[in-house]
Amino acid sequence: MSELIPITTPLREFRGHDDRVNTVAVFPDQRRMVTASDDNTLRLWDLKTGDMLKKMEGHSDCVRDLAVSRDGQLIASGDEDGVGVIIWHGETGESLTQPIEAHSDWILSLNFSPDGKVLASGSGDQTIKLWNTKTWQQEGDPIWCANDVNYMRYSPSGELLAIATNDSIQIYNSGTRERVASFECHTEYNFSLAWAPDGTRLLISGSDPTIREWDTSTWQQVGDPWQGHSKSINAIAFNPAGTLVASASYDNHVRLWQLSDRRTVATFKHSSEATCVTFSVDGKRILSGGRDKMVSEWAVPHPKILAVTTARNACINGDLSTAEELLTQYINANPNNHTSYSHRSFIIARKHDWDNALQDAIKSISIQPSLTGYISKGIALCGKGHIPDARAAFDIASMYTDQDSQATHFLLLIKAIALFGADQHDEVNLLLKELTTGCPNADTRACHIVQAYLRVQLGIKAFDSKRHDEAAEHFTAAVNCSALSSKSDIHDIYEDLVVLFGWNLKSLWLIAHQKQCDAFLRAGRLQDAVKSYQYIMDMSDDITKANCLDWSNAFTEECSAPFLTNGDAALAASDYDRAIDLYSAVIDLDCTSDVVFASRSEAKLGKMLWDDALLDAQKVIEINPSSHVGYQLTHAALRGAQRYDEAIDAFTIMLSKLDDAPEAQIRDLRQQYVRPSQAEDTIQRAVWIELEYAPLRLLNTSAGLLCDRAAQISTFKMSAEYKELLSSITKHSDLRTRRITDVVAMYFRCVLLSHRWEETEALLHDIQDEVVYEANGLGGIAKLQSFCKVAREAGYRWAWMDTCCIDKRSNTEVQESVNSMFVWYRHSALTIVYLCDVPPSSQPGALARSVWNERGWTFQEFVAPKVVVFYQQDWSLYLGDRSPNHKESPAIMKELEDATGIDAQALVTFRPGMSGAREKLQWASKRVTTVQEDVAYSLFGIFGINLPVIYGEKKQNALGRLLQEIVARSGDISVLDWIGQPSEFNSCLPADIIFYTAPPRTLPSLSEDHIRVQVSLLRQTLSTALLLKFYEQLEELRAPRFANCRLHLPCISFRVTEVGRSQDVAQDTYDIKAEGLDDLLITTKEPLLQFSCTRPVRRTLLLVRPWDRDLLGVPDFAEQPDMTDDTESIEALRLMVRLRQPFNAFLLARQRIGEYKRVASDHNIVAQIRDISFVGNMDVGTVEIL
Repeated sequence: MSELIPITTPLREFRGHDDRVNTVAVFPDQRRMVTASDDNTLRLWDLKTGDMLKKMEGHSDCVRDLAVSRDGQLIASGDEDGVGVIIWHGETGESLTQPIEAHSDWILSLNFSPDGKVLASGSGDQTIKLWNTKTWQQEGDPIWCANDVNYMRYSPSGELLAIATNDSIQIYNSGTRERVASFECHTEYNFSLAWAPDGTRLLISGSDPTIREWDTSTWQQVGDPWQGHSKSINAIAFNPAGTLVASASYDNHVRLWQLSDRRTVATFKHSSEATCVTFSVDGKRILSGGRDKMVSEWAVPHPKILAVTTARNACINGDLSTAEELLTQYINANPNNHTSYSHRSFIIARKHDWDNALQDAIKSISIQPSLTGYISKGIALCGKGHIPDARAAFDIASMYTDQDSQATHFLLLIKAIALFGADQHDEVNLLLKELTTGCPNADTRACHIVQAYLRVQLGIKAFDSKRHDEAAEHFTAAVNCSALSSKSDIHDIYEDLVVLFGWNLKSLWLIAHQKQCDAFLRAGRLQDAVKSYQYIMDMSDDITKANCLDWSNAFTEECSAPFLTNGDAALAASDYDRAIDLYSAVIDLDCTSDVVFASRSEAKLGKMLWDDALLDAQKVIEINPSSHVGYQLTHAALRGAQRYDEAIDAFTIMLSKLDDAPEAQIRDLRQQYVRPSQAEDTIQRAVWIELEYAPLRLLNTSAGLLCDRAAQISTFKMSAEYKELLSSITKHSDLRTRRITDVVAMYFRCVLLSHRWEETEALLHDIQDEVVYEANGLGGIAKLQSFCKVAREAGYRWAWMDTCCIDKRSNTEVQESVNSMFVWYRHSALTIVYLCDVPPSSQPGALARSVWNERGWTFQEFVAPKVVVFYQQDWSLYLGDRSPNHKESPAIMKELEDATGIDAQALVTFRPGMSGAREKLQWASKRVTTVQEDVAYSLFGIFGINLPVIYGEKKQNALGRLLQEIVARSGDISVLDWIGQPSEFNSCLPADIIFYTAPPRTLPSLSEDHIRVQVSLLRQTLSTALLLKFYEQLEELRAPRFANCRLHLPCISFRVTEVGRSQDVAQDTYDIKAEGLDDLLITTKEPLLQFSCTRPVRRTLLLVRPWDRDLLGVPDFAEQPDMTDDTESIEALRLMVRLRQPFNAFLLARQRIGEYKRVASDHNIVAQIRDISFVGNMDVGTVEIL
């Protein structure tokens, strides 16, 4: 069936606006209309004459919406300026108020309450405001909607206010302002909504080309979206009767829908986008406006088949003689009225007088061929059994439907019914099937009604012929018809079928169900019979029950069978639906056994029908109060219904019933169960394990309260999660399940904040015993409030912020917090990074420039957690990145890599500990802290170190203790590789972490081929015994260690023999000669006493090579098959090859009491052994350095 042909010529056009028409409204008296436009004006129109009555000026920007009060006395309009709400007189169009400063952004929607006492305004500033229409003062606080308010409307009763925002639909109680429902609707934006006049349905349009229908009693979507438009739908409206819906779309069309079946009745085409639509007060006209700068008026079309049938009432009441007599009178009065002949043909056909019916039909066609004439001819021919001729008549009738899909569809239904009467059942079934599934605009309900009625007729024939299974199939198909119900209005809606064929649609539901029960019973399908019977009883009113009382008594008397056995079998097979049905059949037959109720309760538990299962469990207790079974079932049902306290009470009673049972076998069942106190102990242990790695104090994001450990646990024990878990642990096996730890871990998930401290921050004493959300939202309090809200909205119950969650007056707590902070961040479920200096809508690169990258503590706060999300100054997501973990964002990690100089992969995969200590120090070298000791304390977690926190010890001491611990634990001498000023803690350590900024000098590695060649050469020149002795000396050296701030450094020492100031370079540069080394230059701020062999001094200087055990190496024997020397000599020779390479040396100056101090140099001291044969004179040992 083809799509409706759009109507392109309106009845009238209202022209006058200079820009797009945004809104149109009709006054209750139906005499006038008001419109609003992007030309900053409103226009008042006379609907009778089409004249413009007044141009209403006063807005400074586009007028987006207007509203007319129900009494027509007031008009309200709002513009894009946000501050412009103007109230106008409904009769004169004169302004009653100056522009009201209503909102800070566009005013997108206005609506009067049904009683006219309140005007609601909605805006792009994400609020709804309510205004008293007497004083025009705002009533109460705004309703915060968390997104742009595109549209809102009061329900017909005024009880509810529906709001369409960009991302959701929100329903509020207009009196209490409490939100009663919220749900997502369209994929991107929600543009408009409309209440059905009876308030039972809410229709919503949006950015996709569909309308969504919602049931206002459940707030569940009804069926699939309405489809028909090809672009976004701007506006929707109901007709006053609530049967039709009009929609205006960017596809330039206004579409008229039938609510009952969502079928398109008509389409009206604009020359450009349609933006608004409404119905006239009588529902006979549609008024729509759009970008064509005008309002078009369209007629609502009417049905064409049998819209008015003469003598209709007599025909419907079955008084065919009267109906025929009346039509005969009409024919005698006007012999050329073709309609009267076709209508009389219908009446005569109902009497089965086919010849006269055909004669009237032919007469009607001879006067004027018409739709009704050919329909009457087709019906008469079917009655006479002339099937081919009848088909031809119906085919010709389709030529007179004016391509109206509704008329064509109904014509095909009439054809199907007429052919059915002529026993053409297969053809009829095929036709109805195609009509139901193949026609996009078909009235499927009418198809179903016809199918149901014809099925009942077939069922009666089969039943009378004792084909009971076949009859049951037909009746079941009829009662399963979605259009059939006990309170169906089909008789009124489809009266044309009654007129044409005399159908009894009023009793169709009851007849179909009674016949189904009888057929099931005769076919031996007792379960189906009882179910069908119970449905009749449940759905029938008292009058219907009284009318079928005799039938009901006879049916229940005959229907009894052993359902219980089959029910037990179904329950054992987990076929819960069948089990419930069978047990219900037993109960419906007046069974009062507690066993049956218990079994049905168990089956309902299997189906998660908690409330129903509870009712049956309570019935078990009522019948047998001493049994534990009823309480066991009650416990299960209450748990499923999330009534956990009651469930635990029921379980406790169940245990007592088991303890007191007279049967030993029942008492033995008690051994498998645990008391709630045992479950509590197990959960408590899991809580302490989980909180071991959590901060001591946490913010409860729901309550806004700071909680210590005891308060955290107390809150958990009051939660639904705890009660659900406790109620689920009933047996000893439950104590060992993974679920306990999973529930505890999920509950205590915590969000930590990483941020730069600002001038004012919320401290512990500011929020202790206070509700965070109620505090004065300034400075640090505002930051804390926003942090808690973001964490709460992300689904996290607990949050931690270093400014206010540590008692800095307690040295013990500070000590534990500093040493645990890395672990806390490591185990956080999420770390939020707040960038106070990154403004909203920043471009890529803003993060890299943030001062957050320069702070000492933020280093560990980023590398420690596994999940991190960045927020900008206004607490919006950085770069709008909504991914759950910004550590997985290539763009953001590239920014951090560029800002820190640290490889992005290293940042993501960071592991604390001593590995790569020198590189980690370099990463931290450019970071600063407000408190000088924090330079070191902020790195404790980076290296996995736990040290005393001693504020006031000064930076050099704090850093010295950290570096000393690194060297002592790891033996990593790369920590000693720095350039700058020495520390007072120890001269081998830097005075500041910034001296690690330069990367350590790396010497080129040797290829295996080079080593092999050099080994071959050295074997010819060096004594094997000498080499092995030297190798053993180095192998026996201990790792470097600190004691009392003194570094005991294993090294190879070279005595300095001559120091002279260099004449060719800077003043602080010296020529140095040392035994066994090439001459070299050293630059240092520390003055060196010059000496030589001819001018000896008593001060001793050494150039030392700190010993690195990695130099010992392990050769790959698999690649040296021709070597015959033993392993030790090969290792010694390979060591000699490595020692001949340049190395980073320390210059040490001996002090008076024998220790040494390192002489700091401005550059790396790179030395090289002059002759490897000097190996016998190399001094191997440990030097003590101050």
